[in-house]
Amino acid sequence: MKNLFLMRHGKSSWELNVSDQDRALLQRGITDAQLVATEFASKNLKIDYVFSSPANRAFHTSMIFLRTLNYPLKRFSVDSDLYDFSGDKVVDFIKSLDDSLDNALIFGHNHAFTYIANALGNKHIDNVPTSGFVQLQFKENSWSSITQGSTILTIFPKELKAW
Repeated sequence: MKNLFLMRHGKSSWELNVSDQDRALLQRGITDAQLVATEFASKNLKIDYVFSSPANRAFHTSMIFLRTLNYPLKRFSVDSDLYDFSGDKVVDFIKSLDDSLDNALIFGHNHAFTYIANALGNKHIDNVPTSGFVQLQFKENSWSSITQGSTILTIFPKELKAW
């Protein structure tokens, strides 16, 4: 069984005149990433390896999340294929994961993550929000053979703030 954890980067700033890859997180993005990471930690889910897009906003979100979990950085890497908005490169990346990994966490972008959540999960999600987390589970034992899975869990900042 394979578990794919998708985490969209936190809310980012458009205020500075920088390239898209260099956009920084807003304070809300930082706060929401911490909030979702804390909720994730309460679920006691296992992560075998973590991957992030090289974009500043995704990388920063991943560092906040991993620091909250005290996750070892030796099981973390950045991959340029995750700087993708269509989802095609991310799906190829997922399907090429090492089968020794059963639980992979990926930090990246929309529209790719909403597309993947809907294409590979069994519940429709209108939009994976910034700092939104989605868990997809697959019965296959090989990443290369995953097709339709189950949407097991979503953690969205707005839902956490509602209480």
